Formats: sequence, C-alpha cells, structure tokens
Amino acid sequence: MPTSSFTPARRGATPLATAAVVLLSSLLSAAPAVAADQTGGPEGSETPRPPAQMSTVGGERLGRPGTQVDAKPGAPALPRGLSGKSWLVADAESGDVLAAHNAHWQLPPASTLKMLFADTVLPKLAKTQAHKVLPSDLAGMGAGSSLVGVKENYTYTVHDLWLGVFLRSGNDAVHVLSAMNGGVPATVQEMQEHAKQLNARDTHVVTPDGYDEKGQVSSAYDLTLFARSGLQKADFREYCSTATAQFPGAFKKGKDGAKTRESFGIQNTNRLLTGFSIKPYKGTAGVKNGYTTNAGSTFTGVAQRGNRVLLVTVMNPQKAAPSEVYKETAQLFDWGFKAGDSVNPVGTLVRPGAASASQSNGPAGKKSSDEHAQASVSPGHGGSGGMWTAAGITGGSLALLGAVAFAVHRRWPLPELVRRRSRH
Repeated sequence: MPTSSFTPARRGATPLATAAVVLLSSLLSAAPAVAADQTGGPEGSETPRPPAQMSTVGGERLGRPGTQVDAKPGAPALPRGLSGKSWLVADAESGDVLAAHNAHWQLPPASTLKMLFADTVLPKLAKTQAHKVLPSDLAGMGAGSSLVGVKENYTYTVHDLWLGVFLRSGNDAVHVLSAMNGGVPATVQEMQEHAKQLNARDTHVVTPDGYDEKGQVSSAYDLTLFARSGLQKADFREYCSTATAQFPGAFKKGKDGAKTRESFGIQNTNRLLTGFSIKPYKGTAGVKNGYTTNAGSTFTGVAQRGNRVLLVTVMNPQKAAPSEVYKETAQLFDWGFKAGDSVNPVGTLVRPGAASASQSNGPAGKKSSDEHAQASVSPGHGGSGGMWTAAGITGGSLALLGAVAFAVHRRWPLPELVRRRSRH
C-alpha cells in the first residue's frame, strides 16, 4: 500500500505532506561581498557544520562555507531566519548564481535525486510503450518507500509511470522504469555517468529513487544542474508541472460481465504547485521535492516572473515547522525576483560536457577556470511533446507565458499554467 500522503513517517518516504526544505540562515542586509556563516540547528541539538573546503565547480566562492552574496548598493537583503543546511538561487537562463549557502555541501538528496533519474532515463523510453509489471520489477524497494500504487501483473504505459514518479514520487514507478531500462544497477551506472557529463561532481548515486543508502549524496549545486538539464525536455516539463492526474487502478467487472479498468486521482507532492496546506507560489512550474530520515526535506523549484526565470534548491531546513521547506523556498524566490540585477553573481551553473571538465573540483582557494563561464547545454538535449494531463494550479493566475531563452543555444517554453487547466 502507498505510504500515507500526510505522514512523513518512515525512512525513504516522500509523502504529500512533506517536501524539500529550503535552507537559509539569518542574512545581513545588502552589503557587497558578504560571506556569513549561518549554520544552526534546533535548540538543544548539535549544530551541523559544512566542510571547511568544498568543490569549487562553478566558482571559488561556491566552495566556501556559509552564505555567499555580492550585493550592490540598494539591493534587497536576503531573508532572515532561513534554516536550510544548504541552498542556492540561480538564474535559469544565464546560469548566474545570485546567492548560495554551502552550495557544494554533499548531503543526502532524498527524492530530488529523481530529477537525475528522469533526465537520464526519460529520453530512452517512448511514452506510449506499455509494460506488464513482473514481481522482480518491484524487488529491492526500501521499507516505507513512497508509492503511487503500481501492482504486479498489471500493465502500465511509460507515461503512466512517469506521472507516478513526478506526482507521487513513487519508488515503485522508479523501479519499474529502471527494470525497463535494463535493471537498477545499469540505471544507477547511467545516472552516475550522466551526472559526470553534467559536471555534477558532488553526486554519488547508489539508488535511482533517492532512498537513504550509505554514500548516496548530492548537493544544492548539483540538484540545480539536474533541474536545469531536465527542463530542456518537453516531457520533463510536462510531468514536473502537472498538478493532478488520473492513475490506472484495478479492473472491475460490470453488470454486463465486461471488465473495465478504473483509475484514481493523484496529486503532486510539490506544495508550491498544488497549494496543499500553503498558498501556491505564483509563477511556479515544478520541479521536485523529497523527504527521507537522513535527508530531511529537500526541494528544487523553478518559477518565472516577468522575463526572469529562477531556480531555487533548498536542502534539509533545520527549523521544525510544517511546510518549512516551501516557505523558505518561496522567500528565496521572492528575494531573487526583487534582487534582479542588483547583485553580482557569486558563481555560475557550469555547462555540460567535456568543454567544462577543466574547471576546478578542488577545495576553495583554487581558482576555477569556469568561474564566470556562461552555462550552456548541448543542442542534443531535446524531448518529445505531449498533451498536458494536469489540472490547473489552485489559486491565482501564473505568469508562465510564451517561450523563454535557455542559455545560448536554445529557447524552451515553460508550461502555460496561466490558463489553469481543468482537464485531467
């Protein structure tokens, strides 16, 4: 049975009521070139500390512990009271990192790792392809895993399964798609290779679903790279921005003796998208949340306001408050949209491929050759189109209109959720 949507009870679960938490600490007002250590844990607990030396991929300052922001005169101050162990705010189009806190701290990623899984596997399987689930397909899932409700000996399309991955963070859907991709070990290897190609050097993949395993880590920087790469693909954008959908259920015999397959509704566990228990964030279009015992709440989101598109990642907020990860994420989005050009970048989201392999992956202090490079993406990063399955966002209209530029080679449209789609 699926883990309850409302109880983040057990290790490996990614419930509807939990999602990735944003990290920030109390930040000083807009002073240039600020680097303030804002680590801090709950009262009475040991304060978590980032390593003194971290990767400098994307820029030397991103390898420093604490908060990095380079504000011009008159720039808005970062929000106060943010508690995430690590966070990052970046311009999705230019790749400029506007501010960050322990950007390269290697931490358990929870289900935000599913962004890398999707970015790796989604292009390989046609969305119309059907698969009958074998018992072996569902073997090896961790206890308490979040589930969408995939059943043995039932047939599902790839499209169905991706909805289960993105909306309900279903580890059962992940394992079936992995089986279709040659098995979990092969999928893990491909994910690791793809992370390397994206220059996500903080990431070590052990499971495709993000379940807590020894040695499985990523970083706010790497998760942002995964989201940015995934959003190049039309199908990825569709699934991550879908608010509600219907998922295939059991067969039921009618009065005439004929069997028909029922379906049941599923809702995206991203609360900034659905507005469950909190106000939906205007202009949001995904991407992925997660929760496990070791990771706490994690979240990467994308939103647009006017002509600016931002990516925000938050990992493991230390403040124990309902929906804290979403609240802190929303505060960082608000700051990023207000800051605009009033801050100097403190780093960059590096481009994929061998062209970026020369940047330093060493400790802070070793200058990165790509410190101020513009992030770009291979022209081969595409994706199939597809009709929207989602219901519209609860609450006010969204500002996601038209096509927006991504890097230097491509233009890609964020979902036109302003129309508040009502069909399923």
